[in-house]
Amino acid sequence: MPVYNPPLRDMQFLLHEVFKVADEYKALPAHAETDADTINAVLEEGGKFAAEVTFPLNISGDEEGCTLDKATHEVKAPKGFKEAYAQYIEGGWAALSCDTEYGGQGLPFTVNQCFYEMLNSANQAWAMYPGLSHGAYEALHAHGTDEQKKLYLPKLTSGEWTGTMCLTEAHCGTDLGMLRSKAEPQPDGTYKITGNKIFISAGEHDMAPNIVHLVLARLPDAPAGSKGISLFVVPKYKVNADGSLGERNPVFCGGLEHKMGIHGNATAQINLDGAIGTLVGQPNKGLMAMFVMMNAARLGVGNQSLGLTEVAYQNALAYAKDRIQMRSLTGPKAKDKPADPIIVHPDVRKMLLTAKAYAEGGRALAIFCTLLLDKEIHHPDEKVRAESADLVALLTPIVKAFLTDNGYQATTMCQQVFGGHGYIKEWGMEQFVRDSRINMIYEGTNTVQSLDLLGRKVLGNNGATLKKFGKLIAKLVEEEGVNEKMAEFINPVAYLGDQMTKFTTELGFKGFQNADEVGAAAVDYLRVAGHLVFGYFFARMAQVALREIAAGNTDPFYGAKLQTARFYFAKLFPETAMLMRTARNGSKVLMDTELALA
Repeated sequence: MPVYNPPLRDMQFLLHEVFKVADEYKALPAHAETDADTINAVLEEGGKFAAEVTFPLNISGDEEGCTLDKATHEVKAPKGFKEAYAQYIEGGWAALSCDTEYGGQGLPFTVNQCFYEMLNSANQAWAMYPGLSHGAYEALHAHGTDEQKKLYLPKLTSGEWTGTMCLTEAHCGTDLGMLRSKAEPQPDGTYKITGNKIFISAGEHDMAPNIVHLVLARLPDAPAGSKGISLFVVPKYKVNADGSLGERNPVFCGGLEHKMGIHGNATAQINLDGAIGTLVGQPNKGLMAMFVMMNAARLGVGNQSLGLTEVAYQNALAYAKDRIQMRSLTGPKAKDKPADPIIVHPDVRKMLLTAKAYAEGGRALAIFCTLLLDKEIHHPDEKVRAESADLVALLTPIVKAFLTDNGYQATTMCQQVFGGHGYIKEWGMEQFVRDSRINMIYEGTNTVQSLDLLGRKVLGNNGATLKKFGKLIAKLVEEEGVNEKMAEFINPVAYLGDQMTKFTTELGFKGFQNADEVGAAAVDYLRVAGHLVFGYFFARMAQVALREIAAGNTDPFYGAKLQTARFYFAKLFPETAMLMRTARNGSKVLMDTELALA
């Protein structure tokens, strides 16, 4: 059986020593009273909930899966899921970072980010039920009418009701401009929604009495393509004016997908047959409103892979210390045993350290992004809000794609550490691999994220936002450029930052002449950008660790952090050279291939 221990020490290191979030919050009126002790107390209890309540349900939930009653269209979640969700609500976890106006606790997004990392480590399939609700809450909070907010936000905040996002249709995935679902206006101002949606995570279940679906559909006079999409809120049960539940809405689960992983989450086919809904935002402007939810989901999906990377690493490390096999190449290390623990072997350490580095780098990036979100929403200075919004927009596709690519690589490596036992279900490792694979696919495939980063977020404004991140690197170089002990961490980042400017300019020029050049280079480009960002954060982590050691702090945590950073820069960061070379090799070898792909 696998184990899980919440990584509270590393979270506290990032929150309080690297990012100094309590100091940042003092500039945000909404969070000025949030201090380190409060954050630590919340995360300690959150870690207990994840480890003690949802983690024990991970393997059983995967084995049992969800059950659809085809006669009633009702879905049962795996045994124990509903009871765990009731504890989640009772503990107030759903309301953690929600607006106090609707019953929320009003804590910063960074706290919720860390809590959800632990939930994803413990049980990604379970965490998706409340996780989708946060996206629905954010979309309605940003674009809902006063009446919609009054009806839905208190229930979504408390967790009494859950939410979904209904986008995908069988004939169109990411290309939402092709969707066919229709919305017919009614005399009372509501709409009848008709259509079929697929791949709807948490689309139907028995864990909450109502499910609030956010549905994309077309009005009768809508223009073609993505400019003709509207967003509607369509509850499973209609909601009366006083907030009580009314009659059943004709929005039903027509089937459950048979999937590679996340078996404990109901991935539903949703059929709407004249279901009553109300318009969210402006007609034909649904994608703008839905993007609030989609961007939240993209950050959330990166967090899913971060959680799986951490739990896979913990179990692989424990196994490598215990499993004995062969002798060390430099002579026996465990002389009292017939063989040495496999952790003595260099390649086993490489796999373990890869997972550890990707977890620690990913955690730093994820926390940084949620700190930016807190500033974007709550900082009194409009300029700071705008700067924060620009940076989080730039980093969102990196969080989604880089963390999920790394997560699949890391979980596979951790499975490899187990050898044959990693292929056996009871150890739990093969489930982490299967569960992590979806994260590279949904909420916009990682190729789509790469195109978004290079085509829209970088070239779309001539690299202006990328230069803003470059200023963060320049500031760090200015602070530590003459510190010899920081050279091994600073120099690679400074060098790549300089190369990145030339690399981006070159791709932009080629893309201007031939758009396929952008498509050919985008995936490689995103990984280079991901390493630039990770390198920056590892340098900042090393900066703090070196200061603590210089001040006489003997906590081995800081020495471990430096060793992980050195490994990252020596073994993982150099991937950027190869990626830039392959990106520069252009699109011709991909597109001039009619014979090869005949």
